[in-house]
Amino acid sequence: MKSLRRVLKRAAGPVIFFLGLFVILRWFEQSQVYHPSRSFAADGSELGRPFENVWFQALDGVKLHGWFFPADTTSPRAQIAFVFCHGNAGNISHRLETAAALLQTGASVFMFDYRGYGQSTGRPSEEGTYLDAQAAYASLRAKGFEPGNLIAFGESLGGAVATELSRRESCGGLVLHSTFTSILDIGADLFPWLPVRWIARIKYDTLSKLPTLQIPVLVMHSPEDDLIPFRHAQRNFDAIRSAKLLVELEGDHNYPVGDKYVAAVERFFELLQTSRRQAPPDRDSQGE
Repeated sequence: MKSLRRVLKRAAGPVIFFLGLFVILRWFEQSQVYHPSRSFAADGSELGRPFENVWFQALDGVKLHGWFFPADTTSPRAQIAFVFCHGNAGNISHRLETAAALLQTGASVFMFDYRGYGQSTGRPSEEGTYLDAQAAYASLRAKGFEPGNLIAFGESLGGAVATELSRRESCGGLVLHSTFTSILDIGADLFPWLPVRWIARIKYDTLSKLPTLQIPVLVMHSPEDDLIPFRHAQRNFDAIRSAKLLVELEGDHNYPVGDKYVAAVERFFELLQTSRRQAPPDRDSQGE
Protein backbone atom coordinates (compact mmCIF):
# COMPACT_ATOMS: atom_id res chain seq x y z
CA MET A 1 0.00 0.00 0.00
CA LYS A 2 2.85 2.37 0.83
CA SER A 3 4.49 1.64 -2.50
CA LEU A 4 1.18 2.48 -4.28
CA ARG A 5 1.02 5.81 -2.44
CA ARG A 6 4.56 6.60 -3.54
CA VAL A 7 3.68 5.80 -7.17
CA LEU A 8 0.60 8.03 -7.01
CA LYS A 9 2.57 10.89 -5.49
CA ARG A 10 5.20 10.62 -8.20
CA ALA A 11 2.52 10.58 -10.89
CA ALA A 12 0.61 13.50 -9.42
CA GLY A 13 3.33 16.02 -10.24
CA PRO A 14 3.48 15.37 -14.01
CA VAL A 15 -0.33 15.13 -14.22
CA ILE A 16 -0.78 18.50 -12.49
CA PHE A 17 1.94 20.01 -14.67
CA PHE A 18 0.36 18.88 -17.94
CA LEU A 19 -3.14 19.86 -16.80
CA GLY A 20 -1.84 23.32 -15.94
CA LEU A 21 -0.03 23.56 -19.26
CA PHE A 22 -3.23 22.57 -21.08
CA VAL A 23 -5.24 25.27 -19.29
CA ILE A 24 -2.57 27.89 -20.06
CA LEU A 25 -2.45 26.93 -23.73
CA ARG A 26 -6.25 27.09 -24.04
CA TRP A 27 -6.29 30.50 -22.38
CA PHE A 28 -3.46 31.74 -24.61
CA GLU A 29 -5.24 30.54 -27.75
CA GLN A 30 -8.54 32.17 -26.75
CA SER A 31 -6.82 35.44 -25.84
CA GLN A 32 -4.93 35.58 -29.14
CA VAL A 33 -7.92 34.84 -31.37
CA TYR A 34 -10.55 37.03 -29.70
CA HIS A 35 -10.11 40.64 -28.50
CA PRO A 36 -13.66 41.78 -27.74
CA SER A 37 -14.58 45.18 -26.38
CA ARG A 38 -17.75 45.98 -24.47
CA SER A 39 -17.26 49.75 -24.69
CA PHE A 40 -18.76 51.59 -27.64
CA ALA A 41 -16.58 54.19 -29.34
CA ALA A 42 -19.50 55.68 -31.29
CA ASP A 43 -23.21 55.34 -31.97
CA GLY A 44 -24.91 54.32 -35.20
CA SER A 45 -26.57 57.72 -35.41
CA GLU A 46 -23.18 59.33 -36.10
CA LEU A 47 -23.49 58.39 -39.77
CA GLY A 48 -26.33 60.89 -39.99
CA ARG A 49 -28.76 58.50 -41.64
CA PRO A 50 -31.55 56.15 -40.50
CA PHE A 51 -30.45 53.07 -38.59
CA GLU A 52 -32.05 50.46 -36.37
CA ASN A 53 -30.85 48.84 -33.16
CA VAL A 54 -31.53 45.15 -33.71
CA TRP A 55 -31.75 42.55 -30.98
CA PHE A 56 -31.91 38.95 -32.10
CA GLN A 57 -31.10 35.48 -30.85
CA ALA A 58 -28.79 32.69 -31.97
CA LEU A 59 -30.02 29.11 -32.19
CA ASP A 60 -28.39 28.25 -28.86
CA GLY A 61 -30.22 31.09 -27.10
CA VAL A 62 -27.45 33.71 -26.96
CA LYS A 63 -28.82 37.27 -27.23
CA LEU A 64 -27.11 39.34 -29.91
CA HIS A 65 -27.04 42.99 -30.95
CA GLY A 66 -26.47 44.76 -34.25
CA TRP A 67 -27.09 47.89 -36.28
CA PHE A 68 -29.11 47.80 -39.48
CA PHE A 69 -28.52 50.62 -41.95
CA PRO A 70 -31.19 50.52 -44.66
CA ALA A 71 -30.37 51.65 -48.17
CA ASP A 72 -32.12 54.67 -49.59
CA THR A 73 -35.53 53.58 -50.85
CA THR A 74 -34.75 55.06 -54.25
CA SER A 75 -31.56 53.04 -54.64
CA PRO A 76 -31.60 50.39 -57.41
CA ARG A 77 -29.79 48.12 -54.94
CA ALA A 78 -32.19 48.68 -52.04
CA GLN A 79 -33.12 44.98 -52.12
CA ILE A 80 -29.48 43.94 -51.50
CA ALA A 81 -27.90 43.77 -48.03
CA PHE A 82 -24.44 43.03 -46.68
CA VAL A 83 -24.21 40.68 -43.70
CA PHE A 84 -21.10 42.26 -42.22
CA CYS A 85 -18.88 39.99 -40.09
CA HIS A 86 -16.19 42.08 -38.38
CA GLY A 87 -12.69 41.17 -37.27
CA ASN A 88 -11.48 39.77 -33.97
CA ALA A 89 -11.08 43.06 -32.06
CA GLY A 90 -13.37 45.81 -30.82
CA ASN A 91 -17.05 45.79 -31.82
CA ILE A 92 -19.40 47.29 -34.41
CA SER A 93 -18.86 50.83 -33.11
CA HIS A 94 -15.32 50.66 -34.51
CA ARG A 95 -16.60 49.90 -38.03
CA LEU A 96 -18.74 52.94 -38.84
CA GLU A 97 -16.29 54.06 -41.53
CA THR A 98 -16.69 50.67 -43.21
CA ALA A 99 -20.47 50.90 -42.94
CA ALA A 100 -20.39 54.34 -44.58
CA ALA A 101 -18.24 53.01 -47.43
CA LEU A 102 -20.53 50.05 -48.10
CA LEU A 103 -23.61 52.26 -47.96
CA GLN A 104 -22.11 54.28 -50.83
CA THR A 105 -22.81 51.30 -53.08
CA GLY A 106 -26.56 51.76 -52.52
CA ALA A 107 -27.07 48.49 -50.61
CA SER A 108 -28.20 48.02 -47.01
CA VAL A 109 -25.71 47.04 -44.30
CA PHE A 110 -26.26 44.90 -41.21
CA MET A 111 -23.36 45.00 -38.76
CA PHE A 112 -23.64 42.72 -35.75
CA ASP A 113 -21.49 41.81 -32.77
CA TYR A 114 -20.49 38.24 -32.06
CA ARG A 115 -21.25 36.83 -28.63
CA GLY A 116 -19.04 38.49 -26.03
CA TYR A 117 -18.56 41.61 -28.16
CA GLY A 118 -20.30 44.97 -27.64
CA GLN A 119 -23.79 44.45 -26.24
CA SER A 120 -24.07 40.81 -27.32
CA THR A 121 -24.11 38.32 -24.46
CA GLY A 122 -22.08 35.14 -24.08
CA ARG A 123 -18.44 34.24 -24.72
CA PRO A 124 -16.87 33.97 -28.19
CA SER A 125 -16.02 30.62 -29.75
CA GLU A 126 -15.56 29.36 -33.29
CA GLU A 127 -18.90 27.58 -33.53
CA GLY A 128 -20.52 30.43 -31.61
CA THR A 129 -19.46 33.00 -34.20
CA TYR A 130 -20.86 30.78 -36.95
CA LEU A 131 -24.20 30.58 -35.15
CA ASP A 132 -24.16 34.36 -34.65
CA ALA A 133 -23.70 34.98 -38.38
CA GLN A 134 -26.55 32.59 -39.15
CA ALA A 135 -28.76 34.49 -36.71
CA ALA A 136 -27.86 37.79 -38.41
CA TYR A 137 -28.71 36.22 -41.76
CA ALA A 138 -32.06 35.03 -40.38
CA SER A 139 -32.76 38.53 -39.07
CA LEU A 140 -32.34 39.97 -42.57
CA ARG A 141 -34.47 37.22 -44.07
CA ALA A 142 -37.19 38.21 -41.58
CA LYS A 143 -36.97 41.75 -42.97
CA GLY A 144 -37.84 40.39 -46.41
CA PHE A 145 -34.43 40.12 -48.07
CA GLU A 146 -34.15 37.24 -50.52
CA PRO A 147 -31.23 34.77 -50.09
CA GLY A 148 -29.70 35.68 -53.44
CA ASN A 149 -29.60 39.34 -52.41
CA LEU A 150 -27.66 38.75 -49.21
CA ILE A 151 -23.90 39.24 -49.51
CA ALA A 152 -21.73 37.67 -46.79
CA PHE A 153 -18.99 40.20 -46.09
CA GLY A 154 -16.08 39.43 -43.77
CA GLU A 155 -13.05 41.42 -42.66
CA SER A 156 -10.01 39.57 -41.25
CA LEU A 157 -11.34 36.85 -38.92
CA GLY A 158 -14.82 37.80 -40.11
CA GLY A 159 -13.89 36.45 -43.53
CA ALA A 160 -13.70 32.96 -42.04
CA VAL A 161 -17.12 33.51 -40.43
CA ALA A 162 -18.62 34.84 -43.67
CA THR A 163 -17.20 31.86 -45.60
CA GLU A 164 -18.87 29.40 -43.23
CA LEU A 165 -22.10 31.40 -43.41
CA SER A 166 -21.99 30.98 -47.21
CA ARG A 167 -21.72 27.22 -46.72
CA ARG A 168 -24.58 26.98 -44.23
CA GLU A 169 -26.99 29.44 -45.84
CA SER A 170 -27.84 30.46 -49.41
CA CYS A 171 -26.06 33.74 -50.22
CA GLY A 172 -25.71 35.76 -53.40
CA GLY A 173 -21.98 36.36 -52.98
CA LEU A 174 -19.04 36.45 -50.59
CA VAL A 175 -16.48 39.20 -49.89
CA LEU A 176 -13.20 38.49 -48.08
CA HIS A 177 -11.35 41.56 -46.86
CA SER A 178 -7.85 40.94 -45.42
CA THR A 179 -8.69 37.36 -44.55
CA PHE A 180 -6.30 34.57 -43.57
CA THR A 181 -6.31 31.03 -44.95
CA SER A 182 -6.77 29.51 -41.48
CA ILE A 183 -5.97 30.21 -37.84
CA LEU A 184 -3.42 27.40 -38.01
CA ASP A 185 -1.56 29.14 -40.85
CA ILE A 186 -1.62 32.63 -39.37
CA GLY A 187 -0.75 31.19 -35.94
CA ALA A 188 2.29 29.49 -37.43
CA ASP A 189 3.26 32.80 -39.06
CA LEU A 190 2.96 34.79 -35.83
CA PHE A 191 4.28 32.15 -33.41
CA PRO A 192 6.78 29.99 -35.32
CA TRP A 193 8.27 28.79 -32.02
CA LEU A 194 4.98 27.16 -30.95
CA PRO A 195 3.60 23.81 -32.26
CA VAL A 196 0.42 25.62 -33.31
CA ARG A 197 -0.78 22.92 -35.71
CA TRP A 198 -0.65 20.32 -32.94
CA ILE A 199 -2.26 22.20 -30.09
CA ALA A 200 -4.79 24.57 -31.73
CA ARG A 201 -8.44 23.84 -31.11
CA ILE A 202 -9.73 26.89 -33.00
CA LYS A 203 -9.40 26.33 -36.76
CA TYR A 204 -11.32 28.90 -38.88
CA ASP A 205 -10.14 26.98 -41.96
CA THR A 206 -11.28 29.27 -44.77
CA LEU A 207 -8.99 27.78 -47.39
CA SER A 208 -10.48 24.28 -47.29
CA LYS A 209 -14.04 25.61 -47.55
CA LEU A 210 -13.69 27.99 -50.50
CA PRO A 211 -13.57 25.28 -53.22
CA THR A 212 -17.01 24.07 -52.11
CA LEU A 213 -18.73 27.41 -52.82
CA GLN A 214 -20.65 28.06 -56.02
CA ILE A 215 -21.20 31.80 -55.61
CA PRO A 216 -19.09 34.76 -56.81
CA VAL A 217 -16.29 35.72 -54.42
CA LEU A 218 -14.36 38.98 -54.05
CA VAL A 219 -10.94 38.79 -52.36
CA MET A 220 -9.42 42.16 -51.48
CA HIS A 221 -6.18 42.50 -49.58
CA SER A 222 -3.23 44.83 -49.35
CA PRO A 223 0.27 43.58 -50.25
CA GLU A 224 1.43 45.90 -47.45
CA ASP A 225 -0.69 44.12 -44.80
CA ASP A 226 1.54 43.90 -41.72
CA LEU A 227 -0.54 41.27 -39.90
CA ILE A 228 -1.93 38.87 -42.50
CA PRO A 229 0.54 38.47 -45.39
CA PHE A 230 -0.79 38.91 -48.92
CA ARG A 231 0.03 35.27 -49.74
CA HIS A 232 -3.00 34.29 -47.65
CA ALA A 233 -5.21 36.21 -50.09
CA GLN A 234 -3.47 34.63 -53.06
CA ARG A 235 -3.96 31.11 -51.70
CA ASN A 236 -7.60 31.81 -50.89
CA PHE A 237 -8.16 33.22 -54.37
CA ASP A 238 -6.51 30.24 -56.06
CA ALA A 239 -8.75 27.85 -54.08
CA ILE A 240 -11.99 29.42 -55.34
CA ARG A 241 -13.70 27.44 -58.12
CA SER A 242 -16.57 29.84 -58.80
CA ALA A 243 -16.56 33.32 -60.39
CA LYS A 244 -13.96 35.39 -58.56
CA LEU A 245 -12.19 38.72 -58.39
CA LEU A 246 -8.91 39.66 -56.66
CA VAL A 247 -8.30 43.35 -55.86
CA GLU A 248 -5.13 44.74 -54.30
CA LEU A 249 -5.74 47.45 -51.70
CA GLU A 250 -3.23 49.81 -50.10
CA GLY A 251 -1.88 50.26 -46.59
CA ASP A 252 -1.48 48.03 -43.55
CA HIS A 253 -4.03 45.65 -42.02
CA ASN A 254 -6.03 48.41 -40.31
CA TYR A 255 -5.66 50.99 -43.05
CA PRO A 256 -8.82 53.14 -43.35
CA VAL A 257 -11.22 52.23 -46.14
CA GLY A 258 -11.37 54.60 -49.07
CA ASP A 259 -12.26 55.06 -52.73
CA LYS A 260 -10.30 51.98 -53.82
CA TYR A 261 -12.28 49.91 -51.33
CA VAL A 262 -15.62 51.15 -52.66
CA ALA A 263 -14.44 50.72 -56.25
CA ALA A 264 -13.56 47.08 -55.52
CA VAL A 265 -17.06 46.40 -54.22
CA GLU A 266 -18.54 48.13 -57.28
CA ARG A 267 -16.49 45.82 -59.52
CA PHE A 268 -17.83 42.90 -57.52
CA PHE A 269 -21.41 43.98 -58.23
CA GLU A 270 -20.52 43.90 -61.93
CA LEU A 271 -19.24 40.34 -61.46
CA LEU A 272 -22.49 39.41 -59.70
CA GLN A 273 -24.53 40.79 -62.60
CA THR A 274 -22.45 38.90 -65.16
CA SER A 275 -22.70 35.65 -63.18
CA ARG A 276 -26.46 35.96 -62.86
CA ARG A 277 -26.91 36.62 -66.56
CA GLN A 278 -24.94 33.46 -67.29
CA ALA A 279 -26.76 31.35 -64.69
CA PRO A 280 -29.34 28.70 -65.73
CA PRO A 281 -32.93 30.05 -66.03
CA ASP A 282 -34.13 28.06 -63.02
CA ARG A 283 -31.63 29.55 -60.61
CA ASP A 284 -33.36 30.67 -57.41
CA SER A 285 -31.19 33.63 -56.48
CA GLN A 286 -32.30 37.12 -57.43
CA GLY A 287 -30.23 40.27 -57.88
CA GLU A 288 -30.08 43.71 -59.25
